[in-house]
Amino acid sequence: MPVTITTVASDKYLYQILDLQKINLPRNLSKEESKKEGFVTVDHDFDTLKKMNTPYPHTIALDGNNVVGYALVMLPSMRDEIEILKPMFEKIDKLSYKSKLLSNSKYFMMGQVCIAKGYRGKGVFYKMYDHLKETTGHDFDLMITEVSELNTRSLKAHKNHGFQNILSYVAPDGHPWEILLWDFLQ
Repeated sequence: MPVTITTVASDKYLYQILDLQKINLPRNLSKEESKKEGFVTVDHDFDTLKKMNTPYPHTIALDGNNVVGYALVMLPSMRDEIEILKPMFEKIDKLSYKSKLLSNSKYFMMGQVCIAKGYRGKGVFYKMYDHLKETTGHDFDLMITEVSELNTRSLKAHKNHGFQNILSYVAPDGHPWEILLWDFLQ
């Protein structure tokens, strides 16, 4: 059955996103698997995930009724909802793109993207991002995300789809990050 790209329209899909997320957190992967397959960093709770789903619903990839991929929309107004992301927003507030502060730009954050293991390398990642651009591009000019430099698979996929690095930095815990931007107007 082909994968369908759509948006979250019910809580059952939010729960499936959380299930897929749990599988791909570093604590549930071996170091070798994390390096080869990639990983997700934030462990969302249901209430936050549901709040993030409005007014711009998350994009999901479905095989039948099963979520096999997701791309989460996170508006800057959610900046104080997830503790681990606060430093990222502080960095973004100080960055400029095309001579304009990002804090004064029309952007949203890629809250997290994940593809189930058996569906990777089949274009699902790119189809979800294209769907997001199609469904949000009328209100936003930019999509921004932060990817661990240790997540080489994710970095490569993002850069192959037109994201550009606007900042590399090392967090206080020693973890290296890249803040990436996709300009919808290019």
